[in-house]
Amino acid sequence: MGSKLSVDDSVRVVIVGGGFGGIAAARQLKSWGIPFVLVDMRDAFHHNVGALRASVESGFAKKTFISYSVTFEESFRQAKVVGIDLLRQKVLLNDNEELFYSHLILATGSDGPFPGKFNQIIDMETAIQTYEDMVKELQKSPRIVIVGGGAAGVEMAAEIKTEYPAKEVTLIHSKIALADVELLPSVRQVVKEILLRKEVNLLLRDKLAGNGALKVNQYLQVEGYDNIYAIGDCADVKEPKMAYHAGLHANIVVTNIINSLTQKPLKTYQPGSLTFLLSMGRNDGVGQINGCYVGRLLVTIAKSRDLFVSKSWETMGQTMPC
Repeated sequence: MGSKLSVDDSVRVVIVGGGFGGIAAARQLKSWGIPFVLVDMRDAFHHNVGALRASVESGFAKKTFISYSVTFEESFRQAKVVGIDLLRQKVLLNDNEELFYSHLILATGSDGPFPGKFNQIIDMETAIQTYEDMVKELQKSPRIVIVGGGAAGVEMAAEIKTEYPAKEVTLIHSKIALADVELLPSVRQVVKEILLRKEVNLLLRDKLAGNGALKVNQYLQVEGYDNIYAIGDCADVKEPKMAYHAGLHANIVVTNIINSLTQKPLKTYQPGSLTFLLSMGRNDGVGQINGCYVGRLLVTIAKSRDLFVSKSWETMGQTMPC
């Protein structure tokens, strides 16, 4: 990455949230030698791209949790953020500790139901066991109902039918079309065809959904604050909420922090042509790259086989368990 940047003691970046965007920002700040503290309420990064498979395939969950402290050492702080004092530039933690920041990156992600999201404050081993318990529940359930046919819902249905083809799976969705609205119509159609081929029961109807996120400008600064940034799912950027986009946001934000310290112009973030890969089980998938349709073979090789878990272990500088 970049060379080391010489800064004085007044510079410290606090990153709130250790998801894909948070660890990407922390890794880049570490490589530049910029002091930072990564704060998360959990003790391990959760590679939630693999969460759905972890809930159906025994032994996969341990690959989706990666210790923060092993990677970031004293730059990681396990705590819950309970407030931000904007005047004093302090992040307030649940144990009454305060962390000073010169720059703040909000990477809190978005909430969502288990098993796609895992936001409980428990240790890594307990979290892994929670997914193993889910596997056991699925194994003994003859009929399974999934509510929500976005990217997570369709991938979950496909994962279950791939691992347990004899089980009866019903997917209920509040809209007519499946998966994300930003996807090509041809991609969404193939998603439906794959699910029907796997004999998933589809119950579809129309319904409007809302959105809530932090408003940011073209530099990903939170509106009204030039030293506070938002990245990943918590940022109101008009694009699908994806780990890939969180990483792109982190690149822009770290560059802008460096540029602000070196009196250089800030870099803007503009959503580009959409790249979106849907894993439909370990041996199937569909998606698009830069607005162009891609089929089963490429998606299976690129994503479906291991759901990018090896990439996260590489990012964290650790060895993935077998």
